[in-house]
Amino acid sequence: MAAATPTLREATFHNGAIPIAAQLHLPPDFDQDRSWPAVVLSTPGSSVKEQVGAIYARKLAARGFVAITFDPAHQGASGGEPRDLEDPATRVEDLRCAVDLLVTLPFVDESRIAVLGICAGGGYAVNAALTEHRFKAVATVVATDVGRAFRRMLRGERLHARLAEVGRARTAAARGAAERRKPWIPDSLEAAGAESVTDRDLLEAIRFYRESPHRHPNASNRLLFRSLGPMLGFDAFHLVPDLLVQPLMVIVGGRQGSTCQYETGQALYGLARGPDKALVVIPGAGHYDLYHRDEHIDPALDRIAPFLQFHLDP
Repeated sequence: MAAATPTLREATFHNGAIPIAAQLHLPPDFDQDRSWPAVVLSTPGSSVKEQVGAIYARKLAARGFVAITFDPAHQGASGGEPRDLEDPATRVEDLRCAVDLLVTLPFVDESRIAVLGICAGGGYAVNAALTEHRFKAVATVVATDVGRAFRRMLRGERLHARLAEVGRARTAAARGAAERRKPWIPDSLEAAGAESVTDRDLLEAIRFYRESPHRHPNASNRLLFRSLGPMLGFDAFHLVPDLLVQPLMVIVGGRQGSTCQYETGQALYGLARGPDKALVVIPGAGHYDLYHRDEHIDPALDRIAPFLQFHLDP
């Protein structure tokens, strides 16, 4: 007999005046008269809810959680102008607002809500949990601090030159010019070849987002250029030693690469001062393997799910 599949419900919540398009993934044996633990998915930069978030949400629902994934404000099917804005403060507030929705649902136990962040969403999840203690447990997979990642690419004078360029772009837009946008990654492997891209992680990102069944029409692969201002000023983890009190599980891929997910996970684990923390290495997995490959995701969730269940027990 085939295993029962989770149920999907469309949902909407608001970040201020901005409507956020969300999906609730419900366990196969869902009963709305029961009280369920819930997990908020914090997704990678440029990703929409039907991509990495949906993969993890389905698998979490199959393990007995209500899982919510959503398009960030200004992106995908969510509202918000200007489009394609990646503002870390807004991304973090999205997560708090997702909790605001969950606590209104009669079938969610408000004392049993966790957050799971993947890639840049891992940095956002941790940053939100610093002051959002309705999150009772935190897990990350190939976590990235988007601010540090972009600062690492633009060191020294290049960093200051880019910030000056952002200022000029904002000035031009204020005077009526069209807003600038840039691709998060090359739009195709062919475009990457034309740019002489050889980095393995970047090529795997292009395959996943642009040339696989996981490509989605709501994922524009465009970053509003002005986003680089708040992104370059963001630090996801600097207050972790002072404010992160929740149990923490950090999942990293054993294959290191240019995203620095392995080093970032180790640094996050080292910063956390709480006694309930764990660092798990998935052997042989690279950054993007942990986006969509069952042979790597399932071992990660085999560690995350019982960790969350234990710490969310009533």
